[in-house]
Amino acid sequence: MKTKIILLSFSLFLVAGIGFAQKKKDSKDQPKSIIRKGTSIKKYHNIDELEQMQKGELVDLYIERIETLVNVLPYIGFAIKPGVTMETLGIPTNKDNKEALEEQFENTDNYLENTVEFQKMILPYSDTSKLISAILFYEEAMKLLHEYGEYR
Repeated sequence: MKTKIILLSFSLFLVAGIGFAQKKKDSKDQPKSIIRKGTSIKKYHNIDELEQMQKGELVDLYIERIETLVNVLPYIGFAIKPGVTMETLGIPTNKDNKEALEEQFENTDNYLENTVEFQKMILPYSDTSKLISAILFYEEAMKLLHEYGEYR
């Protein structure tokens, strides 16, 4: 009985060792999507839906649309949806190009952080009807980007 327990324990350690022996890719080694995942508008609205919302909700929608557009518009020459990497576009994935993409992401993050901070402070003073118009405009711009993607 004792030998069975020892043999079983040894087998489990052996299987566990083999399972964890696989080399895991470092997240820095994996190709990064040019357009980040999660960069999309969850729901498009019509004017009636927007008119029933509180100003705080409208401000949040406005900011979400700005973030989406800022994360997509600079890259429409490459892609309009997440998942496209430098590798899939045939761009050399050398150190300089990877650093340039990382720096671009950092700059975009800084810009968005400052813009969102400003918008949260100033937008509540905006006229609700103008806020609604801006949200609808941004949503139309995103819809046009999707149409643009279909023609490519």
